[in-house]
Amino acid sequence: MFYLVSGTNEYGGFNVDRGTAKVALRLARKLLREGYMDVRVCTPRGRVLKSHELDELEPSKENDMAKGQQRGNPEAKKPQKEKAKVIAAAPSRKDPAWQPDFGPAKKK
Repeated sequence: MFYLVSGTNEYGGFNVDRGTAKVALRLARKLLREGYMDVRVCTPRGRVLKSHELDELEPSKENDMAKGQQRGNPEAKKPQKEKAKVIAAAPSRKDPAWQPDFGPAKKK
């Protein structure tokens, strides 16, 4: 996926490809400052932008949001159901004088 940047000056033509729109835009503006004529940028989809249309390659400021500002789709999240909490009951000891039996007691 490359952006083709082309331009002509008094010595001939200039064609080079760049990997991103930002780099292609920077090169196209540099060529214009250096006096190149007929500066064009061809997008990966085949759209040819002339020198007066180069601003269309810049990413819009509306889409650039910090990670904390990104908004998700509110319909995508569904409310979670509350789960019934199960509490393990302690064994009931009806006899208050109950003592655990450790087997026969040894006598000294």
